[in-house]
Amino acid sequence: MRIRGHRRCKECEREWSYFETGTVNCPDCGSLRSVGVGERERHTDSAVTLDLSPHRAELDDNTDLEDVAEELKATLRDYVRQRGFVRGGALRPVDDTVLAAAELLHAVDVLVRARDPTDDARLYVLELLRGADDGERTDPSSVPDSMTAARGLAYAEVLSTFCSDLGAWLDDHPDAAAGRVRETLETHLRRIEAIQGDVPVAESDRLVRASRDLVAYLTEDDETALVRTEERLSQMD
Repeated sequence: MRIRGHRRCKECEREWSYFETGTVNCPDCGSLRSVGVGERERHTDSAVTLDLSPHRAELDDNTDLEDVAEELKATLRDYVRQRGFVRGGALRPVDDTVLAAAELLHAVDVLVRARDPTDDARLYVLELLRGADDGERTDPSSVPDSMTAARGLAYAEVLSTFCSDLGAWLDDHPDAAAGRVRETLETHLRRIEAIQGDVPVAESDRLVRASRDLVAYLTEDDETALVRTEERLSQMD
């Protein structure tokens, strides 16, 4: 959508960026009476933060993961749902926090549905919970086999949102080469989602790096980044 991201308070005349605060309340006087100023800009991201400390605190009270699973998933689902990759007209790369949050959401679901989850799986979810809100992703080598599909599906879903936002951004900033790469990336993502994320961890990470290289090409005029993107995707054919 397109919105006027800069607002002016009708009470005190303070101006601020809605893109940064995500609220129409005046940061100075708190008034709700404000108006949008300036040009409308494409915007899909929300100024939302992820705070998992309440859920970690519950576990500190000797509560099992399964006991906090539903509330934890609700927090993660709400955060991931509000995230996008165009802010105030600017294309942004897929960040580690949204990837970790999406993976934790799927990993908790896998853990809860498992009849007899392994200690490795349980420890892995706890490790994700420890640092997801700080943008800490676990090393690919530490992903248990039982959680490989959770990472694959989580990353594919986030990257699908990125591709959708990228398509809208390219409507405003046409680039034929980037458009072709986006289509290739989407083809891989549809395949991964169709098989519920059951792909090697290295493949999931390669797609993330490809998406980031594509953003570098588009926002930094880095031609070598486009070449890297194409090379990464060709390795998956």
